[in-house]
Amino acid sequence: MTVRDWRAGELTMLLLALILAVAALSSVGFLADRLARGLERDARQMIGADLVVRADHPVDPQFIEQARNWGLRTASTTVFPSMVGAIAAPAAPASSVTSTAAAPVVSPTSIASAAASSPAPSPTASPDSVAEAPTRLAAVKAVSPGYPLRGSVSIAAAPNETGTAANSVPAPGTVWIDPQLLDTLHVKVGGALKVGTRQFTVAALITRELDRGFAFVNFSPRVMLRADDLPSTGLLTFGSRATYRLLVAGSPAAVARYTAWAHEQVDGNRLRGVALESIDDGQPQVRDTLARARHFLTLVAMLTALLAAVAIAMAAHRFARRHLDGGAVMRCLGASERTLRGLFLVEFVLVGLAGSALGVVLGFAGHYALLEWLGGLIGVSLPQAGVLPALEGIASGLVLLLGFALPPLAPLTSVPPGRVLRRELEGDTHMMWLGYAVGIACFGALLMVAAGEIKLGVIVAGGFAAGMLGFGLLARIALWALARLARSSNGIGGFGGRAALGWRYALASLERRSGASALQITALGIGLMCLLLLAITRNDLVAGWRASTPPDAPNQFVIDIQPDQTAVFKDFLAQHGESDITLSPMIRGRLIALNGRSIGADDYKDDNTKRLIEREFNLSYTSALPSDNRVVAGDWYGASKRPEISMEEGIAEALKIKVGDMTRFDVAGQQIDAPVTSLRKLDWGSFRVNFFVVMPPAALADFPATFITSFHLPSNQHSVVDALVARFPNLTVIDTGALIAQLQRVLDQVIGAVQFLFLFTLAAGVLVLYAALAGTRDERVREAALLRALGASSRQVRGVQIAEFVVVGGLAGLMAALGAQILGAVLAQRVFAFHLTINPWLPLLGTAAGIVCATAGGWASLRAVLARPALQSLREGV
Repeated sequence: MTVRDWRAGELTMLLLALILAVAALSSVGFLADRLARGLERDARQMIGADLVVRADHPVDPQFIEQARNWGLRTASTTVFPSMVGAIAAPAAPASSVTSTAAAPVVSPTSIASAAASSPAPSPTASPDSVAEAPTRLAAVKAVSPGYPLRGSVSIAAAPNETGTAANSVPAPGTVWIDPQLLDTLHVKVGGALKVGTRQFTVAALITRELDRGFAFVNFSPRVMLRADDLPSTGLLTFGSRATYRLLVAGSPAAVARYTAWAHEQVDGNRLRGVALESIDDGQPQVRDTLARARHFLTLVAMLTALLAAVAIAMAAHRFARRHLDGGAVMRCLGASERTLRGLFLVEFVLVGLAGSALGVVLGFAGHYALLEWLGGLIGVSLPQAGVLPALEGIASGLVLLLGFALPPLAPLTSVPPGRVLRRELEGDTHMMWLGYAVGIACFGALLMVAAGEIKLGVIVAGGFAAGMLGFGLLARIALWALARLARSSNGIGGFGGRAALGWRYALASLERRSGASALQITALGIGLMCLLLLAITRNDLVAGWRASTPPDAPNQFVIDIQPDQTAVFKDFLAQHGESDITLSPMIRGRLIALNGRSIGADDYKDDNTKRLIEREFNLSYTSALPSDNRVVAGDWYGASKRPEISMEEGIAEALKIKVGDMTRFDVAGQQIDAPVTSLRKLDWGSFRVNFFVVMPPAALADFPATFITSFHLPSNQHSVVDALVARFPNLTVIDTGALIAQLQRVLDQVIGAVQFLFLFTLAAGVLVLYAALAGTRDERVREAALLRALGASSRQVRGVQIAEFVVVGGLAGLMAALGAQILGAVLAQRVFAFHLTINPWLPLLGTAAGIVCATAGGWASLRAVLARPALQSLREGV
């Protein structure tokens, strides 16, 4: 029977839908798997290792010994802030000065070796022989040989040159520095730089340092030296504040084993000042970026699966309707329902296995072709995909087939033998709807597994189920209401004559086959909803993702601005093109009591929380809610005249503080009692000035304060910072440009890949539209042939068909637009943490899109058939 159906072309559309569905899913799966592996690999480069042990004191040697005992590679870094300065050339004849300034420039591939062969400037040079040179706060980083364990540091020999990967750490007596220090300190590559009591040769410029991190100290320009040279600087003594990191890398199994052991040491022994960092919990911006990337990729794959399910259901529905007569004949010849059910089950399982296997092969080949087409869009080499996407593709194909192709066969296996004489007889449809319910449940479970998290899976699966049921119910109600309106004396919109006749017949025809029409409208609505959802997510969510760290994000932070400097400071920046800045007051205060009870470090178990409660908070005051803050609990205090507190939700959770709790802060020796009236979610990726705790101006305005601000400075205007520091020597300017550029590279890579996956899902949507329109093609052809046989003109038949397509497409488009807006808003708020702008024109655009798709697609598939003689169509029984 399978061979006969294949030769007759009965399985062609079903097999094609299954192959394309599995190909779409497996292509997305293979590509998403490779992208996820590539993102994980690149994310490891963002911390320079597979695991990092961080401490505020030298890392215990037992961590190093245990890592080496298990065959893991290790390296270490020490990071701390320090003032560095250039070493001006000593007084000498002009020829000597010229020679010093024209230091030889080495090629990037030999920077390290060339620097190693150059002797470092003497650390005992006389201060009197050297002219006074500028200084700058820098982030000094001492690295051991082998650093980094993942990725590499890119260096260049001169400004504006393309960096190349360094194959070692700085040579003894040399440093690598960020390019912005060249202008700030008036130093050149090959010149001298003073770090502590030691002078070093500037051997190279750092163009890329992936593991720079997002700690506040790293916002300053980098000065990198080898760890062996650090003691000679004299910078680290007892009580010095520095961050020590032990980098660990190796095989996944060994790293997992070491990670478990390290957690036991840190958590079990309650090691003070020691923490572990990984790609999941090391850097919040990287973690958030990877989480959003996974959500986007998963969303695209799930929507592709939804579209595939609809396409398969429509193809199977058409297959079942075309086999009703054959099933009735077999029943007349003695075949039982069980026999028919077994025959079709075996046939569909064979089709499912064949289609799934072909789909996986096509998807695997297709993802290579699409990667080639992407070219430089992704911009990095991706690791090979695993076997899991292939297994998931086959399993998805079988689930889709059994869940959405077998239910339409229920009426086919129970078709009464009397249908041979009475074609209006059909099988029991109750089992079909029960089968759909089971299929939707199985498919929902598949989506949960694909999502990897409950929230996203529930939202998408719930939206799919609600769309199926809601669209079907609304379609039946709308068709009934429109048919009643068409039969009224006024007709449709008051039209009379042939126009009203065509509309009345079209609506009557849709109502007569209301089940098939509702199914077609539902399928079109689900397909259009997915496509519209992709459109709004691609625009609004991706735009919101980019906006979280825009290219013009503030890259300069200025702290320690005194109250009497605010006006002059703002005037200075306005003269240099920076007029739109906000100065935020900063006041130091310590949290000493909660709900009338004194609190201290012993009240908390977490080490980070202990340190948090022991130090002073940076408090601020404002009446307006900052633009990148969002109240998630309670109400914003606004222009309140009494002390109230709005706290960041993360720190409130760590301190176990909730809305309504009464806090007591010690500010400059005075105690302030204030209730927590709201919790805020901060967008740290915006790089704007934010505070954990803010109050109304009336509560803090009388306390001594300094001010802080941030602004964006183009890369070619770093001289403004030099002039600012010269004008206000007490200020500290911190440059975050390198970190923003680092984060932007990750965002661009992920967004480019996600937008490509949207295109592939769009192709699956086209398949759904075709399958939905073809679902009732046979009935339309038969009705058109009957109308023509009874004397209707081609123009009248065409008008009836177009009216049907307009009604079907309009209803599907309207419901799809409303469903897409609701589902998009839920996803934006619950999953992606973005604000989704409601487009009031989307329902109108969705309705128009539905009408255009249904009319164009339906008429294109019927035009050739309607051109044939009516008798030929009736004889063929198409």
